Amino acid sequence: MSIYDQIGVRTIINAKGPSTRLSGGFLDPDVAAAMAEAATYCVEMAELQAGASKVLAEYTGAEAGIVTSGAAAGLLMGTAACIAGLDPIKMSKLPDTRGMKNEVIMVRSQRNFYDHAVRGAGAQLIEVGLPDRYAGAGVRDCEAWEIEAAITPQTAAVFYVANGNSQPSLPEVVKAAHAHNVPVIVDAAGQLPPVSNLKRFIAEGADLVAFSGGKAIGGPQSSGILAGKRDLIMSAILQHLDLDIYWEQWAPPKEFIDKSRLPGAPHHGIGRPCKVGKEIVVGLLVALKKFAAESDDQRGERLGRHIKALHAALSGLDHARVQVNAGRIPSLEVHVAKDAPRSALDIMIELEKGNPSVHANPSRAKQGIIGFSPWCMKDGDAEKIAARLKPLLRY
Repeated sequence: MSIYDQIGVRTIINAKGPSTRLSGGFLDPDVAAAMAEAATYCVEMAELQAGASKVLAEYTGAEAGIVTSGAAAGLLMGTAACIAGLDPIKMSKLPDTRGMKNEVIMVRSQRNFYDHAVRGAGAQLIEVGLPDRYAGAGVRDCEAWEIEAAITPQTAAVFYVANGNSQPSLPEVVKAAHAHNVPVIVDAAGQLPPVSNLKRFIAEGADLVAFSGGKAIGGPQSSGILAGKRDLIMSAILQHLDLDIYWEQWAPPKEFIDKSRLPGAPHHGIGRPCKVGKEIVVGLLVALKKFAAESDDQRGERLGRHIKALHAALSGLDHARVQVNAGRIPSLEVHVAKDAPRSALDIMIELEKGNPSVHANPSRAKQGIIGFSPWCMKDGDAEKIAARLKPLLRY
């Protein structure tokens, strides 16, 4: 009996991937052991984040970094840092940004529900560009000159969502923004692997970059990374830490938080609800080291064996075509025929209802395609998935 059985919660076969809705992935034994050990000590959290900053700087190439409670928390605190700087009065007013630089420029085609984290800091999003390539009206998207033209004295930052299709390129955006001393925040939550992306965005000029810690890195599901310029990271951590302490008593590491640059200690900031425990910080750091130590090829081969097993188990599938997609992380698709007894979405719903409950990727279900990712699959899952799926495609 699992610990979940004891509270009446089903465990599932997660063939969708490490999404938050499905509780993320699994912790490596070394990560879990480190978190358990961390839980047996007490530390000063500013000192812990200062120690983490050195590790994160090494792996990202940034001047500094902090462990956050997910990538979205990093975007919230990163935006707050760009708005408030090192001014404790401004920090205490957020998300009320009246009288402050509060505009954040964003390419219209990059809008998504996660930019709520940016708006949550009190920022007003200024959309630029017309995504004709997505609308089917042409080939163009936003260009760097449009971003530069949108910059005003009220501009606090430019927000850039990184993916393989993002336009314009990040170096072009950085050049436009930095010409007016405007920082660039990059949402790179899902841009790992490759491992090289840990350093790519800072190398291309980003002032802040946010990564998810609970996906490819393999850290605790509620972890993330915010890395970037030292002053911005200092502002972000000041708006995150518990600062219920006398000024005279407060002695954070100077290389991380320089008290001499502050008129006084800020009050609890907008990032205070994004609490990160010592266990989360330590777990993320151990996971990051293990992630960076494994090559992209090794990772692809390790996870690809689940796709090979699933492909073999699905041989003889009725009313469907199976397709394996190569890549850094191989995946598998089941293309459901139009004459199948159930639609792709109906099949997915039945898979989730049954025992064992199987969750796949629904992003293309309306096009008749069921996606399977190996990120969170265990040995034996392939055969269990096939045993559930095959009967649903028979009349």
